Amino acid sequence: MGDLFDFTAMVDLLGYPFVQQALLAAAALGLVSGCLAPLVVARKMSFAVHGTAELAFTGAAAALLFGVSVGTGALAGAVVAALLLGLLGQRGTERDSVIGAILSFGLGVGVLLLWLNPERTANKFSLLVGQIVGVDSADVLLLTACAVAVLLVFAFVYRPLLFASVDPDVAAARGVPARVLTPLFAVLVGVATALGVQTVGALLVLALMVTPGAAAARVTASPLRATVLAVVFAEVAVLGGIVLSLAPGAPVSAFVTIISFVIYLACRVIGKRRLSRLTRTPATV
Repeated sequence: MGDLFDFTAMVDLLGYPFVQQALLAAAALGLVSGCLAPLVVARKMSFAVHGTAELAFTGAAAALLFGVSVGTGALAGAVVAALLLGLLGQRGTERDSVIGAILSFGLGVGVLLLWLNPERTANKFSLLVGQIVGVDSADVLLLTACAVAVLLVFAFVYRPLLFASVDPDVAAARGVPARVLTPLFAVLVGVATALGVQTVGALLVLALMVTPGAAAARVTASPLRATVLAVVFAEVAVLGGIVLSLAPGAPVSAFVTIISFVIYLACRVIGKRRLSRLTRTPATV
């Protein structure tokens, strides 16, 4: 256990450039995922995030096979998945089946691409569970540029998107262009999901894209406070996960998911106690 959480080793490793680059990339990922997570939860898109992550994994596997940037491949795969989900899953009744079809297709093609690549097994594994040594300065620049682009677009469409998420019928009656906002938000989620493939891995990116938003929703009903809390939760999970993974050299995603889930459980307890106090408080006349 002492070797697992060796504080001296953690401090020493924090001085390495690749660790610092990973922390910068993770900070950008935590900011983007925290901003999007409450709306992902409100729009019931958790399954869609999982499906998008599978095609991000497929794009990353293709990039690994053909010797190009894994980040670029993951981004391309996630955007394709997001467009497919946004365009084919407009109707709520068929959304789950569309996501399931795309998810299975992406995972199957990704496995085939990994099978076709007999080398670089460590990189194959990192696509699934994350690996900070795979993040270089070029990846940090790409991640930062994508994060800035996502946040700018998100800020521009936030109000109508929130309106359409909270009350879609009234929003449609008021002329909110839901048919445009749905695929656009899906693309934003796809880009954010792709950012997490190299750091957290395709299998466990839900820990940042969904769990912080679900935790924030347990303690506040305010959209603004939920977004701020989700950003804080995501940053704590991803940065804390990287730091804790340094000494043992374990996959980052293991610690990120543990921290994220502990935060979620704590928020459930806090939310339940607050609700209990409210129900016990006698109504004032």
